[in-house]
Parts: sequence; C-alpha cells; structure tokens
Amino acid sequence: MNAPAAKTPVRDADLTALVLRHDRRLPRYTSYPTAPQFTADIGRQHYRSWLRSLPRGAALSLYIHIPFCHELCLYCGCHTTAVRRYSPVAAYVETLKKEIEIVARLLGEGRPVSHIHWGGGTPTILAPLHLRDISRTIARYFHIKTDAEIAIEIDPRSLTPAHVEALAAIGVNRASLGVQDLDQKVQQAIGRIQTFEQTAEAADRLRRAGIGGMNIDLMYGLPYQTVDSVARSTATALDLGPDRIAVFGYAHVPWMKRHQALLPEASLPGTVERFHQMQAASETIKAAGYDAIGLDHFAKPTDPLALALAERRLHRNFQGYTTDEAPAIVAFGASSIGRLPQGYIQNASRTVDYNAAISAGKPAIVRGVALSPDDRFRASVIEQLMCFLTVDLQSVAPEHGADVDELQAELAAIDCLADEGIVTRRGSQITVPEHARPFLRSVCAVFDRYLSREGARYSRAV
Repeated sequence: MNAPAAKTPVRDADLTALVLRHDRRLPRYTSYPTAPQFTADIGRQHYRSWLRSLPRGAALSLYIHIPFCHELCLYCGCHTTAVRRYSPVAAYVETLKKEIEIVARLLGEGRPVSHIHWGGGTPTILAPLHLRDISRTIARYFHIKTDAEIAIEIDPRSLTPAHVEALAAIGVNRASLGVQDLDQKVQQAIGRIQTFEQTAEAADRLRRAGIGGMNIDLMYGLPYQTVDSVARSTATALDLGPDRIAVFGYAHVPWMKRHQALLPEASLPGTVERFHQMQAASETIKAAGYDAIGLDHFAKPTDPLALALAERRLHRNFQGYTTDEAPAIVAFGASSIGRLPQGYIQNASRTVDYNAAISAGKPAIVRGVALSPDDRFRASVIEQLMCFLTVDLQSVAPEHGADVDELQAELAAIDCLADEGIVTRRGSQITVPEHARPFLRSVCAVFDRYLSREGARYSRAV
C-alpha cells in the first residue's frame, strides 16, 4: 500500500495548469452524502423514529431557518424570498413555533441544547418581538445550556438598535456579518449596496451589547472583482477586528438560482483570476495574524475555532466549520436540513408545503438519506480531510467496519494527485500540503462514491 511521497511542491509557474486541470464542479462537502443524494424514500416516519431514539442526555444542536430577505442579492444561493410586506414573515413565525412544539414532543421536552444557529435568508428580518417569541418557544421545550453558543447571521444594512437589544436578550453570543465585498462597482453589480460605515456601526452596536463573537463573510469570484480589489476589501474588513473571517467562492449556478442570470456574466473572473483572488484574500488575512481553518475559514489563534483545530475537535456541517460536537442537529423551518446519527433529513422547501404539513400537526420532512456503514466511513474520511488536511484511513476504518484494502481505485486516484503535488501518501496516511489547501475538494471527491462525472449540480471547485 505504500506510494512514493509527493513531488516537490508546485511552483508558481505550474499553478495555472494545475488550477485549470482541477476546474470542475464539486460539492462543498458540508455533508456526506451530499444533498442531491436525498430522496423521498426517507420521510416523516423515519424522522419520528430517529428523534425518539436519540439518547436522552445528549446535548442537541438546533438550526432555525428564516427564508426571507428585504431584497434579493443577485449572487445569493440560499433558499430565501424577498418580501415587501411583513405579514408573510409574521405568519411564518407562528408556523415555526408550532413546528418547534411538534418536534419537541416527539423528542421529549427538556432536552439539553449546546448550540443554536439562526440562518437564512436574513434572520434579522424578524421583528425584535418575534425574535424574542421564537426564543421563548425554544426555551419552553428545550433546556438551553448556560454555555451554549447561540449564533445568528446578520445583514448589517437593516440591523436596528431594537434588534441588537433583542439579540442580547435572547442570549446571542456570536454574530456573522455579511459583507461579501466593499468595492462600489461590485456592490452595484450584485445588488447589495453596503458601506463600510454600516458594517462598522453594526459591529460596534453588537459588541457594546455584549455580543462578543464576531464573524465576517467575504466572497471572491464576483463580477468586476480583481485581485487588487479583493485584497483591499479584505484588508478593510479586517479593520473591524473579527474573531473569524470566511472567504467563499461565488457559485454561479443560474440553472438553479434564476436571479443569478441578472448578473453581468461577461464580467465574472475566469478560473485562474478567481484562484488568485482567493490567494490574495488568504494571504492578507494570514498576514494579519489569523490561522487558516480548513478550506475557506480563518480565526484568531485564541478563538475557539482555532483551538478546536489544534485539539482535533473541529467539525464541518451545513453552517461551515464549527466547534459543535452535538450528535444531532435538529432543524426547523422551510428547506432546513437536520442531521441525526441515522442520516440526514430535509423539510419542504416551498413555504406553502411547509405550512400545510405543520398546520396538519406533522413534521414537514419531504426527503433525506439513511447512512450506510460505508457512508459513515467515507463521511469521516472527508470531514477529517476538510478539517485537518490529513487522514489515516487505517485508523478510521475499524470504527465503521471498513477495509482499506478495498479502496484500491481511490488510492490509485490519490497517487495521481500525489504526482501533481496535491497530496502526499505514506501507506494509509493521506496529507494535503499547505500550498494545496485550495484543492481540498478535489481530494475529498476521490472518496465520494456518489459523485457523477459531470458534477453539473455543484459549484466550481477552485
């Protein structure tokens, strides 16, 4: 099983060919199997059974999805709808509260909770009274641990003092501020005009309210972005002093998200330009003293995310890289995806279907996937690679009853990547060198037994 070590690390002159060679569409591996493998064969009955079998004392993670925004950003790939009236949002809140009650009764009330994540959409589109109302409903049916992380995604443009007061009151201790880019031409192209002052004011208000954990989200690969403009936006965003910063590559999938067709496609950067934009952002952030976390996250060395990486407690889920070690994510809201030890489940995406199920007193599950032993083995391999850039197949295999000797095709593919300088392999130990971090998804794809050759459903890997 031994293979030669990787060749000399890729020189700058060879990067262009390497990037172009791996310019394909691949999953982001926030789960395995990935969402396209979910089917209607897994439904409400499975979910009820899986919920009831959760160990009574195990702390849970909750995800709350709010699928509404004031306006739709043209780059957005999330499940959300722009609304001009608040009445649909208010009606959704009532349905969401009902779902929390239905699921809690299946679980058994009083289950401990260690993490809560509010996502969207724009969770802070909710009126402050509804943020409090939903939080009270959660507290009524679950026991929120005193050290629980409660995180929320925020659009700084619409954050009011009343929102900040409500967030502090419901225990939020981590906020993710969407920025994407600070160049005015780029902002106009993507339909998101947001000044640095708006973002700085939001960060300041949150900190003064005692919400200390601060994340910033940036993007590369957007229309009119250049290497220099991405570096400038990144450096300016760092002036806010975030604890964590994420730099995501824009996923242009207009066949899935039709509003993306409104973007000036001819102004999108090419593959090599995207790669250099990502490098520019990464080098700017690391030069400011942040540690690289997995594929696209960065954290201050003292942040819990960096400490989890150092102690090999880091995980990856649909919210990205996380310290969340809960055995299950119980998800609420239209389109939300939950994870239980037996598999993944997803609610109805259309709000009308979600409302109908909850109004009938039933979980809104419409699809999912049950995990086989092979799925669990490959999921563990992929997660370790995505988090730690290394995995020992022989160490992972016994827990899942897997046989590394049956991975001859995968190991042959890994050896080909080693010839390119993207990995090293010594027996069953596979490692991605630092210079090859951007190719992590290509390495993980080797172990994805479901991946189609076309990969047309996914975003670009680099």
